[in-house]
Amino acid sequence: MPKCIRLAVNGVGNCASSLIQGLAYYDLENRKNHHEESLGLMHYRIGPYAPGDIKVVAAFDIDRRKVGQTVDKAIFAAPNCTKDIMRPIPRSKVKVQMAPVLDGVAEHMKDYPEAQRFEPAKVKPVNMAKVLKDSGAAILVNYLPVGSQRATEAVVAACLEAGVSLVNCIPVFIVSNAKWAGEFAKRNIPCVGDDIKAQIGATILHRTLTRLFVERGAALDATYQLNVGGNTDFLNMLKRERLASKKISKTEAVQSQLPVPLPADQVHIGPADYVPWIKDQKICFLRMEGRGFGGIPLHIEARLSVEDSPNSAGVAIDAIRCCQVARDRKVGGPLTSIAAYTMKHPPRQFTDNEARQMVEEFISNERER
Repeated sequence: MPKCIRLAVNGVGNCASSLIQGLAYYDLENRKNHHEESLGLMHYRIGPYAPGDIKVVAAFDIDRRKVGQTVDKAIFAAPNCTKDIMRPIPRSKVKVQMAPVLDGVAEHMKDYPEAQRFEPAKVKPVNMAKVLKDSGAAILVNYLPVGSQRATEAVVAACLEAGVSLVNCIPVFIVSNAKWAGEFAKRNIPCVGDDIKAQIGATILHRTLTRLFVERGAALDATYQLNVGGNTDFLNMLKRERLASKKISKTEAVQSQLPVPLPADQVHIGPADYVPWIKDQKICFLRMEGRGFGGIPLHIEARLSVEDSPNSAGVAIDAIRCCQVARDRKVGGPLTSIAAYTMKHPPRQFTDNEARQMVEEFISNERER
């Protein structure tokens, strides 16, 4: 069984920055304090793997400020703006390589000031499948911008060719798509997706409160969730035509917790606007209207403020390690349990308590459901 997990990263933005900084941080804390530091993690160890056992062996991006840089420098390059967990991180020999552009960047992003502008490097894309094979990568985590359908399909094809597992953290439906899921199952390659669910984020909060209505016998009649942020993800999502799958993913994540989904005109969930000065902070405004005992109305108003990218990094670390455990056990295809626990749009939805129990059973070497 391999001691380390050889990881490739597609998209070296804020989420990748938080993930890679976090791997170095938890590894250092463990070595420095001689104990397993678990604050901020759902699991410090999964199977034989601690966070520090994940090693980045390949990275892809298209941004002119990142392509050609080593990973330890690229994660801090503009337009990344997430808060530092650990800076600097240990030096890396891995250089960020040029991916196909395709639809991986929205056209309007070139019109913004330097700090937010996103322009592709003027170099030829590499053969991603070859890079994955040559690097010995076992798992690729996909962090492309929302709406990158063709760019994601290109990297998925490269993963299938190279025999590499996929952890798809964005709302392009791959693992929850029967065609793509079937390709991974046919090759016995485990995969996890789609669209990562943050540790304490808008979706998990909304799902939990929705489930509370159901389990306490109240009726939910209408709800909205409005999100604003200042990172390049929110800038990218100003192009509304890139949002179709994102709105589906977030809405279904909440609707799945109800015995009967709300009518379409009684639920609104999705990104609302881009506010540059709040950077990687994400602010969620949530309202729920319903009825309790005797049909008496009740309302919930909530405001959640989080640093967006670190909020998903610990969840991604669990998804990556469960994927590696599945590889060690020769289990292929979509991983139902960890997908339901960590993703907004998994192949099958469960309540979060059910999904958590399924993950614990999987980790303890019981059969994947």
